[in-house]
Amino acid sequence: KVHLGEIHLAFNSSMCVFNTVSFSHLTAMQSQVKLLLLATGAAAMVLMMERRRRRREEEEKAAQERSLKQADSSSREDVLNAIGDMLTPEAMAPFLGEEEKQQEVEPKEDRGQAPERVEERGCCQSSNGEESHACACQEQSSGENAARSRNLGLPKKEYIRMKKAGLLPQRVPKKNAQEEKSKHGNERSAEGTMIICYGSQTGNAENFAKDLYEDASEKGFKVGIISLASPDFLEKARHALDSSPVFVFITSTWTDGTPPPSCSSFFSWLQQDSCKLELDFNNVKFTVFGLGNSEYAANFCKAARDLDDRLVALGGKRVCARGEEDDYSPSIFGSWKDSLWVSQGARLMGNSVQFIQEDSDEESTSSAQEEDDLDDMLQGEEGGTCGSKADLEDLEDLGKIASRGKEEKEGVVTLRGKPKKMLNPSLEASLTKQGYKLVGSHSGVKLCRWTKSMLRGRGGCYKHTFYGIASYQCMEATPSLACANKCVFCWRHHKNPVGTSWRWETDDPQFLVDGFVSKHRAMIKEMRGLPGVIPERLEEADTVRHCALSLVGEPIIYPHINKFINLLHEQSISTFLVSNAQFPSQMENLVPCTQLYVSIDASNAEELKAVDRPLFSDFWERFLECIDILDRKGQRTVFRLTLVKSFNMSEVEGYANLIRRGRPDFVEIKGVTFTGGKKPQLGMSNVPWHAEVVSFASQICKMVDDEYEIASEHAHSCAILLANKKFKRGSDWYTWIDYPKFFELVRSGQPFTSLDYMTKTPEWAVYGRGIPGDGGFDPAEIHYRKGDSRTSTPMSSRPDTPSSMR
Repeated sequence: KVHLGEIHLAFNSSMCVFNTVSFSHLTAMQSQVKLLLLATGAAAMVLMMERRRRRREEEEKAAQERSLKQADSSSREDVLNAIGDMLTPEAMAPFLGEEEKQQEVEPKEDRGQAPERVEERGCCQSSNGEESHACACQEQSSGENAARSRNLGLPKKEYIRMKKAGLLPQRVPKKNAQEEKSKHGNERSAEGTMIICYGSQTGNAENFAKDLYEDASEKGFKVGIISLASPDFLEKARHALDSSPVFVFITSTWTDGTPPPSCSSFFSWLQQDSCKLELDFNNVKFTVFGLGNSEYAANFCKAARDLDDRLVALGGKRVCARGEEDDYSPSIFGSWKDSLWVSQGARLMGNSVQFIQEDSDEESTSSAQEEDDLDDMLQGEEGGTCGSKADLEDLEDLGKIASRGKEEKEGVVTLRGKPKKMLNPSLEASLTKQGYKLVGSHSGVKLCRWTKSMLRGRGGCYKHTFYGIASYQCMEATPSLACANKCVFCWRHHKNPVGTSWRWETDDPQFLVDGFVSKHRAMIKEMRGLPGVIPERLEEADTVRHCALSLVGEPIIYPHINKFINLLHEQSISTFLVSNAQFPSQMENLVPCTQLYVSIDASNAEELKAVDRPLFSDFWERFLECIDILDRKGQRTVFRLTLVKSFNMSEVEGYANLIRRGRPDFVEIKGVTFTGGKKPQLGMSNVPWHAEVVSFASQICKMVDDEYEIASEHAHSCAILLANKKFKRGSDWYTWIDYPKFFELVRSGQPFTSLDYMTKTPEWAVYGRGIPGDGGFDPAEIHYRKGDSRTSTPMSSRPDTPSSMR
């Protein structure tokens, strides 16, 4: 039967109204009431009843959880005893029948009235009330009391019922204090669920997420990890809400403060008002950690900041202050993680966590004040950040977070009044893994693959074909690993630091020169056991004749760059310096080098911003100023164009205008090199064919009033050399360099021009005159293909070898 009882329904066409509802009947009558309401066309009332029932269950569950948290958790035994004190018969009366109440009352009276039991038993005390010797009755009574103590003071029947209902925690054996404390902390931490969501383009944010994942797992949290680029992210997040997790968002920032392109779909969805219909943000507990570089000024960690603000606006609950990792400042990730653990109710204890109790009436005022201070630190006045420009006070539990106060003196920005090292341990490890030999605190040298190739007689790089450099005597180095751009085609995968000014410890230039040469020679010696190495070349390679200052970074910002170049010239080491055209004042003051390059990665501001991703907001103005300065330089100058399909090959006329403006001696046009990597930003579809590069160069020649011609090519490097016709005498080209003459001119101290140290280009290196199909490959070398066992002969014994290379 369906007992309507106190439920009175008043029907009015399409709706019904509850006058009174007795929820005590609702659970048992749920299915019948649903059928009745559906039959009357009032389906909306079913939803209302279910919501009320669910709300009541949640309130009851929350009340139980609050009761458990208020218990004394100094040890497991204390927790169980505290629960037993709360679950008194009086408190349980509403849940017990009449017989059960009577069973509960009787043991209470027994425990409180021992004399009556004495009269009944007649064997525990003498007639005068004095205690007699122990007896079986006394032993039985003590056994009952022990059993009742184990049952938390409840009757056995009710204890079993409560235990089956899940209202009592499982008993754990008593252990020593230290072991109990550790076990207690792990058990409590395991109750927490954490979902780590990362937005990454190059893998940096993903690495931070994995680090947090491992740390949280060790501390006992139930952890999940999701990429914001995942197409089923929303489904996973919605499913995870059932366990009331904390969402930890870790994201980097892309160009102009935008989110990583791989995660654009998620961030776009989040900005839509309809997202609130797809996910209940009122139940989302979250925190955000951003990655960026403060050199980007207003765009520093902007994606993370916008995400944080948006989640709050949607109704999310921030559980921990936002963290912001700055490439320049000391890492705050470790301290931010500590604040995250504390925000989840855990106090740091070595490598483990212990859960913090809520303040009780017995706790001291100082303890309450300490927790208030901790809460202020975690949330800030208005949410705040951990590691933002506002200084954070040092806390014993959280460690020290470096202040971001900056001072500027003599052009060097310092942290806490003292410059820091450019390379941190993680960056050193990353660069070392890539084959760099680090020198000092901000410099490095690396052995080029073309050096190895020419040591074995298998051909040199394009600089050998274009300018007559012996690749096996070339040293690739940089006095500054930092750069002002984050180019999409960077072959160093953005592992080097970035900066708009020099703000690091500065090594002496003599120290750098000695370190470069020493470590380069050490790498050359390692080639002794390499199959096919020509002994004569290996011996000559011990003498460095050329330094390519194009390894990585922006060498021109090194404060002692002029002295550094002069030291190389004193050792008869020629210099090819490459700049990204973002530091006009340094370029203006630069001493003569053998050949000065400017990277021309785009023909207009929009494309340059997309390709180079510069730090400077006035990057285009700086770019044009450097081009104007290049026109005033008397030594050899070069425009280097790196072509990336779908990025910067559309505006040929724009490049021609820049060439007319800067009037460089040479223009190197090279197709981008695919560098692979875990998450490459470019694919093989972005790499142009050599024929496309040749066609691009031909178009430029037509647009610059025939002042330039294609002088040489190196098909293996997908590179073309355009030369100003002033380097052409009749039908002969003079693109090669007379290196001894250059050093003579430098030491003279007199002004000189690029025409003063040019020399004739051999026929095989001139475009269209070499062996058909060789594409500028030196005929004195051997084309090597995998599986080819042919050997080479020393270059010095071959004809047509310039004396400057012997």
